[in-house]
This record gives sequence, structure tokens and C-alpha cells, in this order.
Amino acid sequence: MTRRRALLGTGLAAGLLGHALPARAEFPGRAPRLIVPYPPGGITDLVARKVADGLGTQWERAVVVDNRPGAGGNIAAQLAARAQPDGNTLYVGFAGTHAMNVSLYRDLGYDPVADFTPISLLIEGPLALTLHPSVPATTLAELTAYARANPGRLAFGSSGNGGASHRALEIYKAQAGLDILHVPYRGAAQSNTDLLGGKIQGMFDTLITATPNIRSGGVRALAVTGRERAALLPELPTMAEAGLPGYLFLTWLGLLAPAGLPVELRDRLNRDVRAVLARDELRRWCAENGLEPAASSPEDFARHMADETARFAAFVRETGMRAE
Repeated sequence: MTRRRALLGTGLAAGLLGHALPARAEFPGRAPRLIVPYPPGGITDLVARKVADGLGTQWERAVVVDNRPGAGGNIAAQLAARAQPDGNTLYVGFAGTHAMNVSLYRDLGYDPVADFTPISLLIEGPLALTLHPSVPATTLAELTAYARANPGRLAFGSSGNGGASHRALEIYKAQAGLDILHVPYRGAAQSNTDLLGGKIQGMFDTLITATPNIRSGGVRALAVTGRERAALLPELPTMAEAGLPGYLFLTWLGLLAPAGLPVELRDRLNRDVRAVLARDELRRWCAENGLEPAASSPEDFARHMADETARFAAFVRETGMRAE
């Protein structure tokens, strides 16, 4: 009896210890994947790879990054929405696929609310307004005056319809009353290549990809879109400081899974991604690239997307914005 009690006590202690340790993901027979709606090289891909590496380390199992660009993120979102809700498939969403596209496209091929389980916000960050050096403007006021005097002459690229660079451009055009041509690409890397080559004249770009081009002199930066100056580029004024009061734009990325994910698994994924975002290494990387970790509860992330959806629906109605 004594030996039996000792064994039972040992088993109970092991069970309690197991509950005290961080949960390791238990994936049914295949490598988990993180679907990304843009090609390699842009902010979405770079952040996704940092998160995938962090989760892979935590789970002791590689997380495969699956880049599926196209249709303003809708192709990737469709793929993620149709996956099994078993924790093997995660998706990096953004305001295009989960706030704006529902107002831009007649048929998304998915429901951004009903087809997904929110896990957590990942990051937020401002953009930089960048120009090819051939554009005769060194301040936002000069750019605005030039665009007004030359309607339709300037072409601004973006990472795609509904993407952050597109949304930031349309807000600038609406507030300043400008006619600037929008040229959508399949990712920020392609848009930046044409901007550096002078095929387009401007772009609202994430700091992570814009800063090297700014510092090399390949592009000229006029302002940042955040509430305050960016620590990474403190010499640049905000859009509001530069002459457009009320202008504010922050891009964001979030982690989602297919609808039907069990609550216990959702909450475990939330805890795991929060732990990744809290790591000093990732926080330093974000600071070096003009980003801010923005971990949240699933409920707060869902409210954030609902608020963004309502805001952009009103904006699309007021401006007549469309997907080219």
C-alpha cells in the first residue's frame, strides 16, 4: 500500500509539474504553417517569419511560412478560411483582408468575420511618404501644391489594393483633395523597385522597407503617418506637423485561424504568441524597424477589426475608392 501511495504521489506531482510548464503545441502529423498574403521581402512577410521562428522555438517544431500573394490578400485569406480548425493553419491578416476589402470587392470568397478565429494583434506602425528624387517637392506642402497643379500626373505605387500603402494614399488624396494615380503591385518589393527606377513617383511605405532607401538617397522622404515622429527617422515630421492636420494612419497585422478553432486551443495560441511578442530580441527588432508589438486578447482583436471595418466602409462610401 505504501509503495502504491508513493507511485500515486509521484504521478500526481508529475501531472502538476506538466501543467506548470508551458504547453507545447501538439500538431496532428504535419508541420504547422503560417499563411502570408504577400510575397517575401515586405513587412507582412518579415513579421510573419519572426513570429514563425518564435513559435517554432517555443513548440520545438518548425513553422512553415506559406506566401500566397494576390488579389489584395484575398487569395491567402480564402486558403486560410478553408483550412481545418486544428491549429495547423494560421494566417497573418491585415486591414485589407479583415477591414477594407469587404467594401472594395463584390465577392471576397470568404467572410472576414464568420470564417476566422481571431488570435491576437501582432504589430502596429506608421508609414513614410517617399518620393522619387525627380519629383520637385521637398516638403509635404510642396508635394500637395505640385499635385494640385498637375492632376493625374503623379503615380503612387502600393503593395496591392486594400493594402496599407493604398489606404494611406487614399486618405491623403481625400484630405488634400488630390488626383494621384494609384498603381497596385503584388507586394511592396515590386513597388519599391519601380519607385527607385522612376517608373512611379511616390509611395507610402513601411519604415522597415523605406529606411534603407531613404538613407541611401534612392528616395526622398517627406513625413511619417503616425501620431508622433518615429524614433527610427526623427528628422521627419508627422503628416499633421507637415501641414495636413488630422491625418493619422497606422498599419497593423494580426494572427488568425480558421473558424471553429476550439477555445482552449485559441487561448493557448494567444498565450504562445504573446510570449513571442514579449521577447527582448523581437522587441528590439521591432524598434529597429519602426514597429511596435501590439499583443492583445482575441476579444480585443475582434473589436479592433470591427471598428476598422466600420471606419473603412464609411471612407469607401465617401470617397468612391475602388479596387483597380
